[in-house]
Amino acid sequence: MNAHTPWDAAAAHQAAQLIWDHWLSGQVVAKLPAHCRPQTPAQGYAAQAQLPLVSGRQVVGWKIAATSANGQAHINVSGPLAGRLLSGQVFESGATVPSAGNRMRVAEPEFAFAMAQDLPPQAAPYTQQHVMAAVASLHPALEVPDSRLEPFTAAGEAQLLADNACARHFVLGPAAPDVWRELDLSSYPVHARVQHGRPLKYTREGTGGNVLGDPRIALTWLANQLSSLGITLKKGQVVTTGTCMVPLELQPGDSASADYGPLGRVEMIFSET
Repeated sequence: MNAHTPWDAAAAHQAAQLIWDHWLSGQVVAKLPAHCRPQTPAQGYAAQAQLPLVSGRQVVGWKIAATSANGQAHINVSGPLAGRLLSGQVFESGATVPSAGNRMRVAEPEFAFAMAQDLPPQAAPYTQQHVMAAVASLHPALEVPDSRLEPFTAAGEAQLLADNACARHFVLGPAAPDVWRELDLSSYPVHARVQHGRPLKYTREGTGGNVLGDPRIALTWLANQLSSLGITLKKGQVVTTGTCMVPLELQPGDSASADYGPLGRVEMIFSET
């Protein structure tokens, strides 16, 4: 798309339809066609906003990508990206998550928050105190991302947003005890392990500090990002705040688990096919 090609609702819809068609077929594309290729974050978010319409899915929550400096450098963006969690792509702990067509092949241990009340758009930024007061519960979670852009590391921020910030599958663990509200999540440790059958392949550790310094900061960022886009963060939606460690590399047939100590654990199996 050049300076003389207008970006409009039709272009946003075409970009979303193309992305969704590629999700369904398992195919990838180096870049979106010029007539519907977003050039700015605003255009990328406009295309992403069409995904529920073209997919027939409901928005059940949100994810945040690139919440660490390493993550931002990896995909060549300057800050976090928000994406939609769609119905049909969320699993409970212990589930078998499809591996077919997934090229990233990683699981990301994350802190996820379920909302107790709406946070509608407002002129002033939400404070962290206001946002946390709107939270119902904290959950251990695993995100299993992927992209329809290849190489996704060179796609740029606008196209990655159109690609739903690499959202694919998501595993939500059980609600943590309410003691989490009294804890310092910035230093809170998480221990992960990947196995293939019984044999242990490797372990990995991380902390909440790898998520924009604190998962609470990340959630507040998301609420304000949505507010700036004119979107309400709704009661009942879940926000997963970004990986708290180097993503866990997976092969089909592997199982991954993340142990949050007193806050619980979450696990999944990456399907054989």
